Amino acid sequence: MFEDLSEIDAANVVRCARTLLRRPLLRADGPDGELLTLVYRHRVALQDLFARQLGYRLVVERRFARLYKAGPGADDTRGVPGMSPRGYAYVALTMAVLTGIGRQALLSKLVADVRAAAVEAGLAVVDDVADRRALTAALRHLVSLGVLHETEGAVDAQTEALITVDTDLLGQLLTGPVAEATSPEHLVRLAARPGPRGVEHAVRRKLVENPVVRHADLPADQAEWLRRHQRREAASLETAFGLRVEARSEGVLAADPEDYLTDLYFPGTSTVARIALLALPDLLDGDPVGDRHPVVRERLVESCARLVADYPAAWSKQFTDDLDRLADEVLELLRRAGLAEHAADGWWLVAAAHRWAPVPDGDPEREVERPAPPPEVPSWSLFDAPQDKENA
Repeated sequence: MFEDLSEIDAANVVRCARTLLRRPLLRADGPDGELLTLVYRHRVALQDLFARQLGYRLVVERRFARLYKAGPGADDTRGVPGMSPRGYAYVALTMAVLTGIGRQALLSKLVADVRAAAVEAGLAVVDDVADRRALTAALRHLVSLGVLHETEGAVDAQTEALITVDTDLLGQLLTGPVAEATSPEHLVRLAARPGPRGVEHAVRRKLVENPVVRHADLPADQAEWLRRHQRREAASLETAFGLRVEARSEGVLAADPEDYLTDLYFPGTSTVARIALLALPDLLDGDPVGDRHPVVRERLVESCARLVADYPAAWSKQFTDDLDRLADEVLELLRRAGLAEHAADGWWLVAAAHRWAPVPDGDPEREVERPAPPPEVPSWSLFDAPQDKENA
């Protein structure tokens, strides 16, 4: 793959490729922006790597690099944390408004134009707390991407500020073929189309972008291709992106040893993540149905209650005061991590969940304080140095 490059250059290309997968819009003034110079230097090798391996297009300029990924399709587990559906609608409407607003604008005018565009699009606009919060989240997301700059003041739907628009970055945001789409659902399908190599690119994208890929979740042709080529793909993904592939009969997991190529950490340090990890043994203790374990919600709530009682000082009160909400958050986290799925007949844990099931060190109710060991009594031997003349 890198036969024309030296070992140092090949390592730098892999480093840049990993950064672009994690940050598809890489800016000099943004996170990991110090690598933009290196990306520009190796732009030809990177463009070839992404086109060949994943069917992705890479645009590299002096100020930014943009990796055009495929859309996730119907998968709703990927997205901006905390962004509501209305917030996403405001992101799209704001981008549409920004195309004709000029380089600078007052925030009040931008907000008024966005709400007018929402009414024109058929959305009900009610100036309440939820609506203002969604619009503010959309504007702040565009600020985090570098498209909007707070020249004077700060972005808040209730205050005034002067906003500067980076039109170059604005033109690089959209990846889906908007002109071809006839409806929002059609646009989602078009954006998720496989690359030029069809099945090969489609499967490889799933391995790179998703924590767990199950054969049962793939179309028959993709599942068959993955079974036949998974050993080759394991070596290829490790060489190109530093991923370690674990293959099981149920599917494939592509793990990053450095925990960099992810926006969702599991196991994690939050209250929900730790309780989800510790609750796995209880949820997996039972007879599976095929390669899945049914989740009994009452048992999950009981497990959460026991963990909260055993370690009362370890958790955030935000979740432990409402065990039903905590159980919902645990299931949603497991779903986003690819370890659980929700169907018409309830919640199920997939076989991959066994990989993270912890083995506890002990039961806190049975832990007892061990007595201190007795003090050591000094002993003498013939080879000890004499302490005084009398002992000598």
